[in-house]
Amino acid sequence: MSNTLYEQDFYAWTNRQAELLRTGQFEQADIDNIAEEIEAMGRSEKRELVSRLSQLLLHLLKWRYQPDFRGSSWRLTIEEQRDSIAGHLRDNPSLRSYLDPAMEDAYRWARRRAGHETNLPNGTFPEASPFSFVEAIDDGFWPD
Repeated sequence: MSNTLYEQDFYAWTNRQAELLRTGQFEQADIDNIAEEIEAMGRSEKRELVSRLSQLLLHLLKWRYQPDFRGSSWRLTIEEQRDSIAGHLRDNPSLRSYLDPAMEDAYRWARRRAGHETNLPNGTFPEASPFSFVEAIDDGFWPD
């Protein structure tokens, strides 16, 4: 029953599973799909970190390589992403162990996007991030 409900009405399935867990009816719970959904939630948190880092690195690249276009919008985006990343890591401290691969993934995306958004030559942006994680999230760091 649960598997069919899982496939046909996810919202109803989640409510039913929560009820089963709260009332201690573990033998009736859809353990495999519950475990899968919990793992998916964890992957979502990782994706959120990479997404926010990508936005931050993109704007730091534009800040460094297009100084004539610096403005309050870029500054606000950088500040908002720094705050969001700090909050995300406070809420999910174990993600700190994932920072190196997250920075690599985020920079790869940010570099590609920066090339498209700035129309600067491909070789303008370095292959590896010119910013460390510590620099990128430092409120006092503004690359020149």
